[in-house]
Amino acid sequence: MASAMHRARASAAVALRGVEAAVLVAASALGRRAFASLATGTDIVSAAPGVSLQKARSWDEGVSSKFSTTPLKDIFEGRKVVIFGLPGAYTGVCSQQHVPSYKNNIENFKTKGIDSVICVAVNDPYALNGWAEKLQAKEAIDFYGDFDGSFHKSLELDVDLSGALLGRRSHRWSAYIVDGKVQSLNVEKKPSDFEVSSAEVILGQI
Repeated sequence: MASAMHRARASAAVALRGVEAAVLVAASALGRRAFASLATGTDIVSAAPGVSLQKARSWDEGVSSKFSTTPLKDIFEGRKVVIFGLPGAYTGVCSQQHVPSYKNNIENFKTKGIDSVICVAVNDPYALNGWAEKLQAKEAIDFYGDFDGSFHKSLELDVDLSGALLGRRSHRWSAYIVDGKVQSLNVEKKPSDFEVSSAEVILGQI
């Protein structure tokens, strides 16, 4: 009897481990699917068809340019680009850590042959312009607005931050892109995290 009970318990333990493994595999697959639209090897222009971004500028500059936008192919094709996305202008981690990490490493990016370092956020280009000027980062980094979130939605990098009164915004992420093709991609587990999307991390991936 004792031997039979021991065998039953052992079989149950094996079955439980099998269920746990299946759950972990499923969770991993869900995690991958969460960002399935953008991955290493993806053509970022094709992943967001018809999407344009808005270069950071003053209102008067917007009027004089007739509120022009910039197609993604003009930003990425034929160029080596480092791009990082963040939840929004004037927010804590974005202002205190994320942008400064790229601003302070701009010469290191140039040494590695990077044509431009780009910051993109779900903001209008006028708010981004004022923020970039406040951070004294406009000369080093190209800031682009994704005013309606269509860029991040197309890449499945959007997130609902209504709990922080921000509405739908961008995840915190970074990517190294050559001629439109994603060479490396880093996405934080939470938009408040700053562990894998820093300039220092992506410099090591170029």
